[in-house]
Amino acid sequence: MSDSVEVPPSGDLPIESANMGSEAPAEETSVPHPLAGQGEDISPEKDGGVLKALKVKGDESEEDRPMPGDTVYVHYVGTLLTGQKFDSSRDRGEKFSFTLGKGNVIKAWDIGVATMRRGEISVLTCKPEYAYGDKGQGSIPANSTLVFEVELFDWQGEDISEDKDGSIVKRTLQAGEGDDDTPNEDALVEIHLTCSFDGKNVDDRDLKFNIGEGSDHGVLDVIESGIQKMKKGEKAQFRLKPKVAYGSEGNKDLNIPPDASVTFNILLKDFTKAKDTWEMDIEEKIAAAESCKVKGSAYYKSANVQGAIKKWKRIIFLLETETGLKEDEKTKTNALQLAANLNLALAYLKLKDHPEAIEVCTKALEFDANSEKGFFRRGQAHFGKTDFELARSDFEKVLELSPENKAAKNQVTLCNQKIKQQEDKEKKLYKNMFDTILRQNREKEDLEEEKKREISENIKNFKIDNEGGANAENGDTAEPAEEGGGTETEGGEQTKPEEPTPVEQGVVDGSSV
Repeated sequence: MSDSVEVPPSGDLPIESANMGSEAPAEETSVPHPLAGQGEDISPEKDGGVLKALKVKGDESEEDRPMPGDTVYVHYVGTLLTGQKFDSSRDRGEKFSFTLGKGNVIKAWDIGVATMRRGEISVLTCKPEYAYGDKGQGSIPANSTLVFEVELFDWQGEDISEDKDGSIVKRTLQAGEGDDDTPNEDALVEIHLTCSFDGKNVDDRDLKFNIGEGSDHGVLDVIESGIQKMKKGEKAQFRLKPKVAYGSEGNKDLNIPPDASVTFNILLKDFTKAKDTWEMDIEEKIAAAESCKVKGSAYYKSANVQGAIKKWKRIIFLLETETGLKEDEKTKTNALQLAANLNLALAYLKLKDHPEAIEVCTKALEFDANSEKGFFRRGQAHFGKTDFELARSDFEKVLELSPENKAAKNQVTLCNQKIKQQEDKEKKLYKNMFDTILRQNREKEDLEEEKKREISENIKNFKIDNEGGANAENGDTAEPAEEGGGTETEGGEQTKPEEPTPVEQGVVDGSSV
């Protein structure tokens, strides 16, 4: 039961082979669990297949229990009736998690864990038909009754948001009927809806509508998508964060403030599936596409842009893969797809989603290479992206097709103005760059000249100092010696000169005093 072990497709509880078996004989090392074979029979058929014995009570302050589809987090120790341990998440030091009610573990676990509270520790005694049956697994012999001590820590609902960011969390409050039978696009559904904010119900009503048209009744698109994951008779809870609920505007009719998280409870009472596309002939598809075109236009006029986009995309989904059509059928399908792409461009321009608008306009031009609307709306999208030359090219193409189109002429003029502004801005930018580089070069040259002058001045001073020192060594001692030489006496004899004072000695030596 480790994350590193792949869950067997049969739905059996994963067991780590490294923890299988026991080196010593079971009778020498194993002691049966004291609660093995005891407790309440919680098996659906009351056949004693799953017995639950409570060891530690859980949090009784809440009525909530884990539901099918929830991810649960547990610790467990698995033993045979003899007490021989074959697996333990506690020994591995990490909790085990799995999705409840999806057959990812043995039947006894899906049944037993669903009855537990947070913090509860229970012992589940599981008959072979609720465990590994007559095949066994690893060191678990065939037809073994297993004992699991399970501690439930927490659980969380299923994240059904596109980005898996927790913005839409679904929990099943009541299981539905059947296996995988759920409403499809255009299915007629009957539901009971409640909406709560801050613990108070703000909406409570019965509704009947076709999937894809819930907005006519104030049903959010994400709730419609959630209903398509439900079975007949199922009751589900959807917790929505603000960005997928009513956003920064809130909902004044329901007294929901801006940036509020809300909770919807939906009971799917009944539904009638619409024909899948593969079941429809071309006439039915064309009729459905025409209906979507009309409905999308109505949504757009009522400012329901997302609803309009959904309907117009449906047209493309219905028709884009059709081949081998008769000439009149091909004419109709091409016209519908052309209109759908042009209308989508209009919607994307309103949402300022310019890349998407460009894409659908280009697609529209594949159906009609001379579509004025296709070129004009693509030009608007390019203009919105500030690709003014591409925009001008598209608007000029409109003028080729319709020389008197005033809107296109105005757009060409605007494009020329924007292009000139861009060119002037670029010239100014390049001029400033050039001036900056020129100034930096001049400053660099001035700095180099200054360094040269400093070096020249230092060399000149160095020469002067050297010349002065040489004179002191070569000539300064002669003259003082002559001035301070002996004097003649009256008798003409040479007398010895007097000893110089320290100051005089310093001058003779050429040193400073």
